[in-house]
Amino acid sequence: MSPRRVPVSRRDRPSKPPLSRESLVAVALGILQEEGLERVTMRRLAAELDTGPASLYVYIQNTAELHGALLDELLSALVLPPGGTEWRDAVAEVLSGYTAILHREPSLARSVLTLRPSGPNYLRLVDELLGLMASGGIPVQQAAWGVDLLLQLATATAAEQGTRDESASADGDEQLQAMAVREASAEKYPNIGRARGELFSGTGEQRQRWAFDALLNGIAAVPAPRG
Repeated sequence: MSPRRVPVSRRDRPSKPPLSRESLVAVALGILQEEGLERVTMRRLAAELDTGPASLYVYIQNTAELHGALLDELLSALVLPPGGTEWRDAVAEVLSGYTAILHREPSLARSVLTLRPSGPNYLRLVDELLGLMASGGIPVQQAAWGVDLLLQLATATAAEQGTRDESASADGDEQLQAMAVREASAEKYPNIGRARGELFSGTGEQRQRWAFDALLNGIAAVPAPRG
């Protein structure tokens, strides 16, 4: 005769912490930073939170919303420039800080290129950029259209640089490109010949600041169409 199983009272079992959007995003952020975005799946999150995947959709509707929530959590660390900073310098500082945050998470940066983020920290970022452009005299419509261009550039820069940092062949590819430019026939490629000494000149920081300034100059100078 087999021994009778002793029942275990549910009161003796440790209770699971309640689910929430905040706890879900916190777990997802930990996986992102330790293992990469490809490991951040609903199934993995459910396992970490000791629940079923279906229960998570109460808090996050889909992968795009989850990625947007991760971006917003990271943007909580974005430091805005102090008052009194010259507006162009302040714009460059904000965008550089944003780029640096996403540079550390290139897989998320690639995803953000196709997202429409809407979290409070992202809205704070957009509001700050609009305010800075307004202080520089840029009309509202041009600033409203321009903020999208500025953030696209910053996001794409982070995605490109971060992806290259992850690639084992990135340095070799860059050297091959530089060699091809150096050795390109000036007769066959006359414009490359004229610009040969400048195509790879400048530091990454200098080129990034120039790109932001070039965009700002265009945003300020080109009226947006009406009607």
